[in-house]
Amino acid sequence: MRVNETPSYLRAWLANPLKFGAVAPSGPALAALITREISASSGPILELGPGKGVFTEALLERGVAESDLVLVEQDPGFVTMLRKRYPLAQVVSMDADHLHRLGDVFAGRPAGGIVSGLPLLTMPPGKVCSILSGSFEHLRDNGAMYQFTYMPRCPVPQKTLDSLGLEAERIGGALLNIPPAAVYRLVRNSGR
Repeated sequence: MRVNETPSYLRAWLANPLKFGAVAPSGPALAALITREISASSGPILELGPGKGVFTEALLERGVAESDLVLVEQDPGFVTMLRKRYPLAQVVSMDADHLHRLGDVFAGRPAGGIVSGLPLLTMPPGKVCSILSGSFEHLRDNGAMYQFTYMPRCPVPQKTLDSLGLEAERIGGALLNIPPAAVYRLVRNSGR
């Protein structure tokens, strides 16, 4: 994140804290952790709630081609900034709750991974369920979704995971992030 962007993020958070879920943007330690299992061969990648692009930058550093990125962002200011900063990526202006309407943005290739910067813990359970089911519609069978949280447990309740046929595993923590965060890998349940 560029240093001069922190004040604008703070203003956006003050205007709508539940939408952003954190008082500060994600840092490099969290970005490295949430993208560490992704490589150039993972593409295409769907990113939910990229905000200012901290995870997007980490994905590019991992070798994912900018043209293999679909960035789904609801905030109009972030959408404009993302389109300027990542002209080869597809930036989709929509609420991730409507992913089932996204269509075939990958030209017949399902996503190899999904990186989510969405504050799932602040969302109603029905919206979380809709986001997850829409996400997995665009993910290849052996793909994974990566979600972070500031809480000591998975941000998706077990009941929701079970209803969608998903399982979650904590893959690590980013203690240097402010606040400290953990990342979970969500995959389709192997028993289904």
